[in-house]
Amino acid sequence: MRRLKKIAIVLFVLYAILVLSAYQFQERLVFFPSKMPMNHTYDFCQPFEEFNLTAEDGAKLNAVHLKQDSTKGVVLYFHGNSGNISHLNHVANLISRKGYDAILVDYRTFGKSSGEMSEEALKGDAQLFYNHTLTKYDEKDIILYGRSFGTGVAAGLAAENTPKKLVLESPFYSAVALGKHRFPFLPIDWLSEFRFPSNEYVQKVLCPVYIFHGTDDRVIPYEQAEDLYASVPGALKKMYSIDGGGHNYLQDSEIFKIGMNEVFE
Repeated sequence: MRRLKKIAIVLFVLYAILVLSAYQFQERLVFFPSKMPMNHTYDFCQPFEEFNLTAEDGAKLNAVHLKQDSTKGVVLYFHGNSGNISHLNHVANLISRKGYDAILVDYRTFGKSSGEMSEEALKGDAQLFYNHTLTKYDEKDIILYGRSFGTGVAAGLAAENTPKKLVLESPFYSAVALGKHRFPFLPIDWLSEFRFPSNEYVQKVLCPVYIFHGTDDRVIPYEQAEDLYASVPGALKKMYSIDGGGHNYLQDSEIFKIGMNEVFE
C-alpha cells in the first residue's frame, strides 16, 4: 500500500511538471514561425508593395500588398501557424487569377514581423491591418480569408466588422477544442492562453461564410469544420468537403476550384 502511494505521488509530480511545462511553453506548441532577414526581397510574380505597420506596443508588422491594374476588390489573407508570407506564391497566384488584389500578413514573430505573441495582440494586429485596408478599399470590396490557424484570426475580425465575405480553409471549431483533440491528457481549458472561439465569432458574422475542409485532415479534424459550419446562423453559408483531402494542398481538388470560382465570382 505504501509503495502504491509513493508511485501515485511520483506520477502526480510528473504530471504536474508536464502541465506546468505545457503552460509555460505553449507558444512553442502553437506557433512555428519562420523568420526572414529584413533585407530579403520577395519574389511574387505580381506587382507588389511591401509595407510595415506599427502596433500600439511598438511591434513592427510586415505585409505585402499585391496589386492589379483593374481589380474586383481585395483579399486580406491570414496564413497558418507556420512559415511566413514568402511561402504564399500559390495563394498570390490564385487570388490574382480571380481578379483581386491581396494583402498577405505576417503575424508578430513570423517573417520580418516583430513583437511579443498573445491572443489580444494578434486580434489588435488583425484590426490594424483591416483599418489600413479600409484606407484603400471600400469595405464592401474586402474579402477576409483565413487558413488553418488564420481562420480564428479571420473569423474574429469578421465578427467585429462587415466585410464582403469570409473564407475559412481548414478551420477549427475553437483553439481550445483543437487543443483538447491534440492533447487530451492535459487540462486545456485551464492552460490555454490562445482560445480563438471561432464557433462564437461566426455567430456574429453578417456576411456570407465559405468553409473548405478535407475529410482526411489529420491536423484539424473534419468534424470540427462540420461543427463550425453548424454554428453559422442563417443561410448565407456554404461548406465544401474535399473527399480524401488532408490539411494541405486542397487547391489541387476540383471541389476546391469550384468553390473558389463561387467565392470570387
